[in-house]
Amino acid sequence: MHPDHLGMPVRALWRSRQFYSAYFGFDPATAQEYEDSTVIIRNADGFDLALHPVGHVEPSPVCLHVGFKAAMPADVRLLERTEADGVTVVAQNDDAAYIGFNCRDPDGHRIEVYWEPPRNS
Repeated sequence: MHPDHLGMPVRALWRSRQFYSAYFGFDPATAQEYEDSTVIIRNADGFDLALHPVGHVEPSPVCLHVGFKAAMPADVRLLERTEADGVTVVAQNDDAAYIGFNCRDPDGHRIEVYWEPPRNS
């Protein structure tokens, strides 16, 4: 078994769809809306992001986040684009063992983008 979807509370569906499409490869053409107004969008790997519209999003615990693992260190360059677009970056690291950053999505959910070298067995 492996995880195949994540449900997230959001205040504005359009804004979250745009954010996850622009930075994380979720395809707006895959959007499916359900009777409860949830919208699910999918990325190229088949992972589903279920966006649940709510009136208010509570702050998450500090350790709760969504992580996107980059294939190569250079792929973490998304940091420059997110910063230029005004996305809130809350942490960043660049050393031999871990390159990454954490930002906030439009609803304040913490998102991690990172690369780590392969682990030796």
